[in-house]
Amino acid sequence: MSALLILLCAIVLLALGYIFYGGWLAKQWGVDPNRETPAHTSYDGKDFVPANPAVLMGHHFSSIAGAGPINGPIQAAVFGWVPVFLWCVLGGIFFGAMHDFGALFASIRHNGGSIGEVIKDSMGVKAQRLFTIFALLVLILVIASFTSVVAGTFESGVDAEGVRTAPIFTTGMENVSDHAATATTSLLFILIAIIFGFFVYRKNAKVGIATIIGIIGIIAIVFAGLNLGFNMGRTFWVIFIAVYVTLASLLPVWILLQPRDYLSSFLLYGMMILAIIAIIGGTFTKAAFVDPTMPVATWQNAAGKYLFPTLFITVACGAVSGFHALIGSGTTSKQLNNEKDAKIIGYGSMIVESALGIISLIAVAVIFGQTQGEGAKFSLNAPPTIFAGGIATLFKSFAGEASYGVIYTLFTLAVSVFALTSLDSACRLSRYMFGELFVPEGKTREELTGVRAFFAHPLVSTLLMVIIGCGIGFLKLNQIWGVFGAANQLLAGLAMLAVCAWLGQIGKNNKMFFFPMIFMLCATLTSLTMTVIAGFGKIGAGGAAWGDWFQTIWSIGLIVLAVILVIEGFKTLSKQGKKAQA
Repeated sequence: MSALLILLCAIVLLALGYIFYGGWLAKQWGVDPNRETPAHTSYDGKDFVPANPAVLMGHHFSSIAGAGPINGPIQAAVFGWVPVFLWCVLGGIFFGAMHDFGALFASIRHNGGSIGEVIKDSMGVKAQRLFTIFALLVLILVIASFTSVVAGTFESGVDAEGVRTAPIFTTGMENVSDHAATATTSLLFILIAIIFGFFVYRKNAKVGIATIIGIIGIIAIVFAGLNLGFNMGRTFWVIFIAVYVTLASLLPVWILLQPRDYLSSFLLYGMMILAIIAIIGGTFTKAAFVDPTMPVATWQNAAGKYLFPTLFITVACGAVSGFHALIGSGTTSKQLNNEKDAKIIGYGSMIVESALGIISLIAVAVIFGQTQGEGAKFSLNAPPTIFAGGIATLFKSFAGEASYGVIYTLFTLAVSVFALTSLDSACRLSRYMFGELFVPEGKTREELTGVRAFFAHPLVSTLLMVIIGCGIGFLKLNQIWGVFGAANQLLAGLAMLAVCAWLGQIGKNNKMFFFPMIFMLCATLTSLTMTVIAGFGKIGAGGAAWGDWFQTIWSIGLIVLAVILVIEGFKTLSKQGKKAQA
């Protein structure tokens, strides 16, 4: 099967979904361009700041993308390329994009409040508190997952005795390993973002000119990274990440969050363009075709896991992600300049992310044979290397051997940048939501005293979440991802339930949420239950490792909270239905 044909079909279907279904949703919900947004009505210069739509699109897209649409489709590829393709496309249009758009719109109409605030409006304070606790548990997994991803792409390829263990690029730069180059480039990227934010927001530099200079700067630091490797181990990078995301969470959005995410979006767009070039070029050299060893579709993988619910959990951000609802209602809604931009930022960003999921599928499909067997070159447990390796392999087929190292660096860098942007936003969201738990109804954080004031303090709430999340990040990614995927998708089902209940309360059409919401709740609760059963089996047999205990305990907590919230939500919907019939 031609990779180019797969990509073209996906782009056409996703574009049609944005134009027709996205437009229909905006009309059904009553998006109003003349209504002032929270960025204006609650402006504070720190969190509530009107942003240029292009800048906000970059921030939102970079934050929601993370490493999810790369990791998920690649790990799900064992079920065949057809199921992954269908779920990325149809799930993106009718599940994920609708979910993201709905969460952003609901937050705008609640003064930039979180999904917890939306729930309080329609389901009560008790449900709000439970959802906030649930969301914090998911955010810890987000921080842990992406800390593991970033530390894995940064850690040095040199062991304690100075012996090189990571591959060296065949580009003439013999002293720099791939991981060291990625780490150096990422550090320089942070510096460029701060400079960009200073000139745009404090010196009133024009965004267009600053963007061109910023893109030139990105190209320069990539070449600098190839020559100036920064070799450090995993422990150092986990600690560095913890310090960095703490600062990023506490600083005003214009200093780092907005400019970093905006500039990183161009790296993402550039990466997608390069991937498309690789697919087109590889088509002519007969390299851009699905590897014949890759299954078309299978109900069960080699590990004995079934397509349902595993596929719908594993693909994650490539089709639907609850984390997006937290981003939309946590940072994006506070920066939206006009409601008319909600469709392209909320719905459109998810459509582009689904396209990235398809590109990730193609990356693993063309080298699938190299992930199988004892002498496999790539491991499905290390999706970033497969993603970079697949696209670099396509480039090598028509641009020559020398292109492999450069393309591999660029794509590995992109994955780490996306993961860092998700970490930035996840920690900031943690600060917002952790503080909400300790602020009683009718009071503000400034009015609190004693224990409540201590835990609601931005620095305290940030540090607690970072220490726990980054601490768990020391675990291997596959130990975290299984729970994260289910928790994240379950959060999506609960966010759909929240927006559905609110729309019903204000008399708007909410029926489009019914099937996606119920499907996601069933798939995720099934997956978490299976995780708990498997965990008890290992614990009972005496062979449970720390990761097994973690997955089991975390899954039980998520199931209990979710079931209570689902009961409360369906009670609310039932009352609304009876009221409408009366």
